Amino acid sequence: MKRIDFENGSVTKNIFAAALPMLVAQILNLLYNIVDRIYIARIPHVGTAALGAVGLCFPVVVIITAFANLFGSGGAPLFSISRGQKKNKQAVHIMNTSFTMVCFSAVVLMMIGLFFARPLLILFGASRDALVYAFPYMMIYLIGTLPSMIAIGMNPFINAQGYSTTGMLSVAIGAVANLLLDPLFIFVFGLGVRGAAIATVISQCLSASFVLFFLTKKAELKVRFLKKHEFSESIGYAKNIISLGTAGFIMQLTNSLVSIVCNNVLSVTGGDIYISVMTIISSVRQLVETPIYAMNEGGSPILSYNYGARRPARVRKAMIVIGSMILCYTAVMWSVIILAPGALIRVFSSDAALVKDSIPALNQYFAAFIFMDLQYIGQTVFKSLNKKKHAIFFSLLRKVVIVVPLTYFMPYVLHMGTSGVFLAEPVSNVIGGGLCFVTMLCTVLPELKQMEKF
Repeated sequence: MKRIDFENGSVTKNIFAAALPMLVAQILNLLYNIVDRIYIARIPHVGTAALGAVGLCFPVVVIITAFANLFGSGGAPLFSISRGQKKNKQAVHIMNTSFTMVCFSAVVLMMIGLFFARPLLILFGASRDALVYAFPYMMIYLIGTLPSMIAIGMNPFINAQGYSTTGMLSVAIGAVANLLLDPLFIFVFGLGVRGAAIATVISQCLSASFVLFFLTKKAELKVRFLKKHEFSESIGYAKNIISLGTAGFIMQLTNSLVSIVCNNVLSVTGGDIYISVMTIISSVRQLVETPIYAMNEGGSPILSYNYGARRPARVRKAMIVIGSMILCYTAVMWSVIILAPGALIRVFSSDAALVKDSIPALNQYFAAFIFMDLQYIGQTVFKSLNKKKHAIFFSLLRKVVIVVPLTYFMPYVLHMGTSGVFLAEPVSNVIGGGLCFVTMLCTVLPELKQMEKF
């Protein structure tokens, strides 16, 4: 299996070689998410109700994904830094610690979810009618918690060893399997919502099996459970993994918080139509952000490895390449959003009234989207170089400290109505993104300059 050499060769080629397979994988995953909703919506007689009910399970999916990334995205940069320092034994110990925590937390989350599924769904707003579809879907989905978390949480360790194509395959296997199995279980076997959940669990098992097979049999550095006598030695690694992964963990959970807050204010200031408008805007955002995520995740191991290897020139070059790629891509997408918003909106809805209301809202929401790049670049550098406090602080700053208060302040205090909700995002992009990027430059660049002297 061909592996990227993070230490030698062109930094630009290394980042492209790592980012392109990641981009393909994320696009496949995004395609699955969109098509999956289309399948469920087309279940005869109950499609609309089923789609809404499955949507009620989304917070649980977010929590499971967030915990998987807490240990995976928290451990992978530390793993890469240790590899760069030629401390392979320490790197393996970090990976084993992450793997053990992923598996343990998966079992705990599954048990809690299975036990409290019904009250959780009621808490999320499920009516008695919605529970008919949401409850069986969640119960089946929770059975796949362990394979889901292994597939998500351990994939970064494949990419961190330079096996970017293999990392892509692990995601693609699950996404393609789901695309094929969904119509089979939903329509051919007539299992409806239960069929969608069964297809998801089977697909997660296939992805997890592939990840485990590769990391235990084929990878240069192989994974296993921690042994009993290694637990005490692993406490320090576990603390570092959790503290570094907390930034992404918070970001995922605060995204849900912001979504809840926006929907709450929009339901009062604009009514149900604007809940649908926000759903479309969120879908467009997911569509345009997927390549940015791939670029960041593709470049992160190269930043971490060369930082650990004390090669500041390659770290700086990687920062410039990642930043340039993201800015160029966003400039193109930003132009499309501003010049042809209707074309993007019609991907998700053909309702003329909904499209009409969505166009000005989309323009407002994405008014300063290019400034969001500054947040992405800064956060990626902080996480990759093990700057835990900075990563956590800026995750909280933009969403919790800026967006949430503005979402209430602008519509109610400034009397801006629904426009206030959509304009809270660009204001936070300029303030939060700008502060994150400037802080990154002021802290990281002097450190790299100092590193060159020794």
